[in-house]
Amino acid sequence: MIDTNLVGRRIAEARRKSGITQSALAVRVGVTAQAVSKWEQGRSCPDIAILDEIADALGISLFELLGMEKREKSSS
Repeated sequence: MIDTNLVGRRIAEARRKSGITQSALAVRVGVTAQAVSKWEQGRSCPDIAILDEIADALGISLFELLGMEKREKSSS
């Protein structure tokens, strides 16, 4: 299950670090600035279909966006 608060914090942090506004991120991924604001506040979660676009726009991996650790393949 996706933690909307965690995803929102990661979006806000990455967006600020990238120096882009909520409006600029919204334009890049095809949503409203209000939608970005709701994500960052943990009031809603981005549609799964645009998660990759959001990560790309913010310069982070999908794993980072979702707060997941990338798992190494075990060589058994």
